[in-house]
Amino acid sequence: MIEFAPAKINLGLHVLGKRSDGFHRIETCMMEIPFYDIIEITKSDEYEFIQSGIDVGGKGSDNLCTKAFLFLKRHHEISNVRIHLRKQVPIGAGLGGGSSDAVTVLKMLVELFQLQVSEKELEEMSTSLGSDCPFFIKGGIQLAEGRGEVLSSIMVKSIPKYLVLLNPGIHISTKEAYSNVSSSQDKSSLEEVFSSPSLQWKKYLKNDFEESVFKNHPVIKELKTKLYEVGAVYASMSGSGSSVFGLFNEPVTLSEELKKDLVYSGDL
Repeated sequence: MIEFAPAKINLGLHVLGKRSDGFHRIETCMMEIPFYDIIEITKSDEYEFIQSGIDVGGKGSDNLCTKAFLFLKRHHEISNVRIHLRKQVPIGAGLGGGSSDAVTVLKMLVELFQLQVSEKELEEMSTSLGSDCPFFIKGGIQLAEGRGEVLSSIMVKSIPKYLVLLNPGIHISTKEAYSNVSSSQDKSSLEEVFSSPSLQWKKYLKNDFEESVFKNHPVIKELKTKLYEVGAVYASMSGSGSSVFGLFNEPVTLSEELKKDLVYSGDL
């Protein structure tokens, strides 16, 4: 069984303050994009995790794919499997690749073993694996609040049809991103912004992580500036970085300099 685990980008990201449990309250619009990791799962006598493509480092036992398998195995009667993750989505990049991998594994195992698992149960399982995970149960475009796990539908009036996604190869941990972020109250509501044409997004749609991340990693800010220079309707860092994306109304020709950091270019 082979499936594709999609990445996501964030259209705006507001950090609203710290919660009593130490996590931050956020508000963001997550959008699934057609850029994928590839996962193959087969039944096996012993559990095995294999990873190719981008090296994620660490032990296989620490990978979210393995954690997803072990979590499901604790709650349902399933046998061992062999998981092969072909990693194509950069890590520490604000694209939700690891979370998407974990949810895709859960879905695949449910299908492989023909388990009677409701969507609500899948959502509860995914929440225990990571804050971004619940989004990937349905994907698409959703408003995320709380730690990112409280999801609801949101209407986005106009979305440019072409995406350019860049990654400078800088790993930004969640800890680093949150340790320096400031939660400004001077921001427009996402629902209000998305009721306006996308030409207005540049002025009103903000990612609160950009200020601190750009200060520590100016090359990321330069990528955003260059995307606007080549005609992006809207450009932003995704999540807590380090990926930067540009949305365009039509395909764009990129300079050789930008192509060095290109990971995806195509229709949304």
